[in-house]
Amino acid sequence: MTLRIYNTLTRALEEFSPLEPGRVRMYLCGLTVYDVCHVGHARCNVAFDVVQRWLKASGYEVTFVRNITDIDDKIIRRAVENGEPIRSLTERMTALMYRDFDALGIERPTHDPRATDYVAQMVDIVRTLEDKRLAYRSDNGDVNYAVRRFPGYGKLSGKSLDELHAGERVAVLEGKEDPLDFVLWKAAKPEEPEDAKWESPYGPGRPGWHIECSAMACSLLGETFDIHAGGADLQFPHHENEIAQSEGATGKPLARYWMHNGFLNIDNEKMSKSLGNFFTIQEVLSKFDPETLRFFVIRAHYRSPVNYSDATLEDARAALRRLYTALDLVPPVDVRIDWSDPFAARFKAAMDNDFATPEAVAVLFDLAAEVNRSRSPELAGLLKALGGTLGHLQSEPKAFLRAGASVDAAQIERLIEARADAKKAKNFAEADRIRSELHSRGIVLKDSPSGTTWEVQ
Repeated sequence: MTLRIYNTLTRALEEFSPLEPGRVRMYLCGLTVYDVCHVGHARCNVAFDVVQRWLKASGYEVTFVRNITDIDDKIIRRAVENGEPIRSLTERMTALMYRDFDALGIERPTHDPRATDYVAQMVDIVRTLEDKRLAYRSDNGDVNYAVRRFPGYGKLSGKSLDELHAGERVAVLEGKEDPLDFVLWKAAKPEEPEDAKWESPYGPGRPGWHIECSAMACSLLGETFDIHAGGADLQFPHHENEIAQSEGATGKPLARYWMHNGFLNIDNEKMSKSLGNFFTIQEVLSKFDPETLRFFVIRAHYRSPVNYSDATLEDARAALRRLYTALDLVPPVDVRIDWSDPFAARFKAAMDNDFATPEAVAVLFDLAAEVNRSRSPELAGLLKALGGTLGHLQSEPKAFLRAGASVDAAQIERLIEARADAKKAKNFAEADRIRSELHSRGIVLKDSPSGTTWEVQ
């Protein structure tokens, strides 16, 4: 099967055909580095880490750009609150971001541009848009984009300008011709710190948020590239505005495929500091290992909403332990994936169908069951290799199983008794299932004429 991707722009599943055969250019909207990362960031960045990993596994050379927004209103406010230079805040938060992403096995991008290094390119785009009468200067010194002068505005969100205008509550303020117009260049205010200002043909100021991604993406990937990715919350207005700016300036399509990951909810409610259900990645990692958090993310399809709770993380950990248990029982040998193998072929078919990780993970469990039955080191090697394309199953099995082991002695004794009853009834499949379940928790059974004892691995 040829790789197919759901394109938000066309609202259809499309066969993937990159601009250059064998090469993929991909851009992901990254973080605004004013605070530490939360689990929503984990959801987005793990999801698209899997995408770029699968593209590589499929034989593509991938140029992956994930930007860092290191200047915007939130950053300025936080730096002023802290009484520190903007650069000090953003460098510290960028380091903490990489601490969290590295822990989750998120591969480093090919390029991780900082917005402040591309201000000159942003000014060039603004100048081009002004020359094309798609931008205008306001009395307060800002430069705004004239949305109604760009015929394609709304094509990503699928809404007409009138529909968007009806949902817009902001009045025509600060020199805007239309409430939908957005700022390209923000004039500096007297109270703002000096390190938040750049010189420009429009006077001192700083770029608007949307123009940052247009400049970084086009500078590093070209005026048209293959995949633009980000969270569903960025579809409008951020990505819509990126399209208007970039295509208005170049006259070329910005990206051929637009991908958006679904929302992450906390106990079935939207994550929000005001609701008290806001969790940083470090808070989660204080209770669960990083691979479990990553596995929790990929068990859901990237476009689907996913619900976070301690129970769903516990379930992900137990499931991941079952896979590691198979690798512990049958030490794998290194293998090159043979995509004609039935398990590998099913796995590939799932991933080629818009990166359907739930179906791909189901194949891993089927393969683990076959490893347990056949005791084949080659199949164990295939299990490890396929898991590796998702960023999983690369730890030493015993170390992983020990790290997450939990012991409830009374429950273990009940399961041992249930196993004994199953054996008396000659239900050996159930007896084996119970042994495997306990082994997945790091509990090893030892049978003897006097009975069964157990110990923690």
